[in-house]
Amino acid sequence: MFIHFWGVRGSLPKPLNNEQVQAKLTAAIARMTPKDLESPESKMRFISSLPDWIYGTYGGNTPCIELRPKSGEVILLDCGTGLRDYAIYGKQPEDKHYTIFMSHLHWDHIQGFPFFGPSFNPAVTIDIYSPVDNAEECFEKQSSTPFFPPNGCWKSVKNQCHFHKIEEGKPIELFGLKIECHKMFHPGDSYSYSFQEGHKKFIYCTDAELQASDFDKSVERNFYFQDADVLILDSQYTNPEAAKKVNWGHSSFSRAVEFASLWNVSDLYFFHHEPAYDDKKLDAILSAGINYQKYNAEGNEVKIHMSREGQEIVL
Repeated sequence: MFIHFWGVRGSLPKPLNNEQVQAKLTAAIARMTPKDLESPESKMRFISSLPDWIYGTYGGNTPCIELRPKSGEVILLDCGTGLRDYAIYGKQPEDKHYTIFMSHLHWDHIQGFPFFGPSFNPAVTIDIYSPVDNAEECFEKQSSTPFFPPNGCWKSVKNQCHFHKIEEGKPIELFGLKIECHKMFHPGDSYSYSFQEGHKKFIYCTDAELQASDFDKSVERNFYFQDADVLILDSQYTNPEAAKKVNWGHSSFSRAVEFASLWNVSDLYFFHHEPAYDDKKLDAILSAGINYQKYNAEGNEVKIHMSREGQEIVL
């Protein structure tokens, strides 16, 4: 399986502002020495040595993940604003067939679809899988006047889109993948997806406020997470913020680490980043998560990553 991150923010898009760009430049200049300016090579070495939060950005688009099984088909997970970037910069399928799995239909997970260029091509086929009965109605409402121009409304793309219901406890086989969904705690509900190809298992779990019951090994349904090779997991908050936002439907990074350790996950990717957090804070959260794993979490030792737009994983 090939996995590419196109959108990693939660709730709403968050572009860099002037102050954040200036802070990166200031921090870079403060680290510079005369030796770093001696040649083009030394300049590049200096730039590549900068901390991640200075060197680049984790990204500001809302959720969208590209997944390709060995057979090469394009699967997209959620339709946040990252979907538009995929349409512009990503490799498009030669057969013009896209498959989309929706975790839920909150705005930050569908707002990129009206700007998904391929959907306006009559030669394109888009299969959309969702646990929600009225998914097509929700897509149509978003692309209706007065919220969207008449010449770009749902009627322009509806013939290309085909909706399918997926249910928890009823796995499907598609493109050589075993695919299951799993209901998580989130206001209005949200579903994670497991994709298994051979002995490799990838789980996408956005918008989930982990509950004590999710850690209960006497509950059979929880073993859905057991031994995942890669888990992309909602880790939106720090602990103090999570304590203030109980029942908002999102988890703290430390809770995510505990959960991944318990279920013997190999690689955990913090996801659905809080839009109020800048790159420096996200970098600090990553460091804190790694330290928390080292000194506090019980169970398996998990490799911890911060999801970043442009990042790729090969399983």
